[in-house]
Amino acid sequence: MKAVPKVNTDGLYMEDVLVDDAFSGVVPFYNEPLQPAVLDGAASHATDSEDEDEGQRPEAEVAGYMVGIPVSPGLFHPRFDLVGWLAYQEALAAAQAEYQQALNSWHQLPQEERGQQPVLLWPSLPELWEEGLSPEEIEELTKPQPAVPAEVDRLGAELVARELEALELRRQNEALGAQVVGLELRMLSLETNSSEGEGTYV
Repeated sequence: MKAVPKVNTDGLYMEDVLVDDAFSGVVPFYNEPLQPAVLDGAASHATDSEDEDEGQRPEAEVAGYMVGIPVSPGLFHPRFDLVGWLAYQEALAAAQAEYQQALNSWHQLPQEERGQQPVLLWPSLPELWEEGLSPEEIEELTKPQPAVPAEVDRLGAELVARELEALELRRQNEALGAQVVGLELRMLSLETNSSEGEGTYV
């Protein structure tokens, strides 16, 4: 078994599917036709009408293709050139017909006039995989995205911010504590001065 690309009807890559190792070429796959719902009571009638309508069933619709040609590397959204594939098949048929005609002509010549037997020259397989995205879409995909911080980085940044806030609060507390001590010293000094002043008048 091997994996081959599966494309839609426009040739755009959909997914890989497993096929037999001998698979090659381009083979269509189909949408399943919708089956009408049959009620139990109408089952025998439906069987009769199915036999009559066998020729009137809608044909299965081509949903895409399985492609036996590997995807070219480096494509963002690969697209298989179905028109190019058909042109290649026509070129193969033309080369085969040309060879067959040359071979028939060669066989009709007398033995001494034949020369070398014609050789079948197959056309080379063109590059059939191409980029399915426009240059603008590729630019949008490849443009650098703003870095999303990891959860650990975010938590680390929050922790640093909290520690800085705590340091600032400590500094403010120390400043307020120094002011309170200064005020208490001034009040103590005023009380001492006032009690000394009262003692002199007595």
